[in-house]
Amino acid sequence: MSRYRPPAEKSSPYITAAGAQALRDELDHLWNERRPRVVQAMADAAAEGDRSENAEYIYRKKELREIDRRAGYLSRRVEQIKVVDRVPDDTGKVFFGATVTVVDEQGREGRYRIVGADEIDARQGWISIDSPVARALVGKSLGDIVAVRLPSGEAELEIADIGYRDEK
Repeated sequence: MSRYRPPAEKSSPYITAAGAQALRDELDHLWNERRPRVVQAMADAAAEGDRSENAEYIYRKKELREIDRRAGYLSRRVEQIKVVDRVPDDTGKVFFGATVTVVDEQGREGRYRIVGADEIDARQGWISIDSPVARALVGKSLGDIVAVRLPSGEAELEIADIGYRDEK
């Protein structure tokens, strides 16, 4: 049995203006506030002597690697993203940034906002444009019924409402 796993699909570069600002703010915070504090704490721990048995030094070194990894990802991602900051011409169809209310076969309502991969938030109902539900909804109109493959099986969802309001 091989451990090889094919690389994950690249996520869409689309993001809302608020999402793009959040990524830039996180990168700024990591680079200009958190990293200097960790570097100073690591230097203080290193000054205490033997680094091989110094738990504080080892912990700070690991924390610094995690900060650098995340900052590296964010700096590459900020260069790749495409900010979608306008409402589409046809607001009667589902596109990026739409808030969509759907009704399933049992009459239960679900409300989703289609956002970029870096903005997903299950509690708020924000789903990635790359998710199966969003892929099924994009391009559809009010009243359309879409078939979606969910972990629990196939489901049919009817589009009950489409909105394009700025939500933060």
